[in-house]
Amino acid sequence: MLKELTKAEEQIMLILWEMEEALVKDVIEKMKEPKPAYNTVSTVIRVLEGKGFLDHKAIGNTYIYFPIIKEADYKRFALDKVMNNYFENSYESLVSFLVKDRNMDLNELDELIALAEKLKKDK
Repeated sequence: MLKELTKAEEQIMLILWEMEEALVKDVIEKMKEPKPAYNTVSTVIRVLEGKGFLDHKAIGNTYIYFPIIKEADYKRFALDKVMNNYFENSYESLVSFLVKDRNMDLNELDELIALAEKLKKDK
């Protein structure tokens, strides 16, 4: 069962999903300024391991970390949570919100409908 990520955990996971595997220092290099301390990132990575998001392989006394949860699986989990908590599991409510709140124009809405129809046909 997936667990929700904190902002710091999510930031590190996005980097590791992109890199596929990395040392702590590699993760820090990819982070925006101001960069957190090495020990902070190392602690968050160990928490992510404990939550079952990451694993590591040891090379000497160095650990290389890699995701064991796929980014697509977490996206699905996060979207399901948002859909359930904010849109009553209604895609109609979600699209209505996007159209109203994001001021989608008719072209964008037509593109969204075309994409939905294509995805439905490809299933």
